[in-house]
Amino acid sequence: MDLILIRVVFVLVLGVAAYYFQPLGLSPWISALAGAAAAGLMIVFELRVRALSLKRLLGAVIGSTLGIFGAFLFAAVLRNSIPAGGLQEMLQILVLLFMSYVGLVVGANKGDLLNLSALGDLFNTETTTGHSLKLLDTSAIIDGRIADMAETGFLEGTLAIPEFVLHELQMVADSSDGSKRQRGRRGLDILQRMQANAQLTVEILHEDFPQIKEVDLKLIELAKKLRAKIVTNDFNLNKVAHLHKVPVLNINDLANSLRPVVLPGERMNVVILKEGKEYNQGVGYLDDGTMVVVDHARRMIGRAIEITVTSVLQTASGKMIFGRVDELAPKPETMRAISGEVREMSGD
Repeated sequence: MDLILIRVVFVLVLGVAAYYFQPLGLSPWISALAGAAAAGLMIVFELRVRALSLKRLLGAVIGSTLGIFGAFLFAAVLRNSIPAGGLQEMLQILVLLFMSYVGLVVGANKGDLLNLSALGDLFNTETTTGHSLKLLDTSAIIDGRIADMAETGFLEGTLAIPEFVLHELQMVADSSDGSKRQRGRRGLDILQRMQANAQLTVEILHEDFPQIKEVDLKLIELAKKLRAKIVTNDFNLNKVAHLHKVPVLNINDLANSLRPVVLPGERMNVVILKEGKEYNQGVGYLDDGTMVVVDHARRMIGRAIEITVTSVLQTASGKMIFGRVDELAPKPETMRAISGEVREMSGD
């Protein structure tokens, strides 16, 4: 808001100055309009320069400087080969503009080839800040493992949450679907936990791209602009980001290289929420959204049951746990009741 006010004042001041001084000999109002238009062009140029990285900006400055120096040499040749007059002056101006423009464009395009680290510590922040910035998407926040990873020190730099990702997370938390609502609230709890940790640097980014509707595409454009990495466990976002040459840290890829938390043979509790694809299967979800497929659990929809894990499948798209209901194994309540009856009979 402050920048907008400053730009408006700049346009007004330049317009008023042109109105009073009439630099081109035009009428006052036309001079004022010309001054305001010139101020508008300067603001557009300033916006374009702000979007450039430091490497491209330095490349543009070096290229334009070399172009001006080359134009000076050409002008010396023109002065000795063409008689003084309007033609010589016009050619000198054209050469100056052409060489400056070519040097500016070529220098900006080749600026990424500069090695700023060789210039000392002055530019170290520019070269490392973008790569140390991690953008979190909704799936990574809901997953929850990002908080544990950050607390253990495996993720360095700043963890940033764009405001449009935060808005999507809030919509999930306000969903009428109970499962989605639980996952959204879990994500908000994870963010609060990360912000409460003094050892972590968590920021909310207010930059947005109103012309883009998809949250994933907004995240990719923001990563390009900030030269940051995306942290996600969304399989599709991972693929699209790689197509745009945006670096991605996939939590599922990291988990795939480690031992699974749940091992075959372990017992766990899960709520069966719906039918599975295969006959007599039931499907439930853990708090982090991991799908649990249970054999012989179709009739137990809506109930919390204890299952035995038979296998764990970890892929780039996520983790799936397969289990079964061990109906032959006596339940703890049954064992306690049998033990009580045995004690009563032995007492008699």
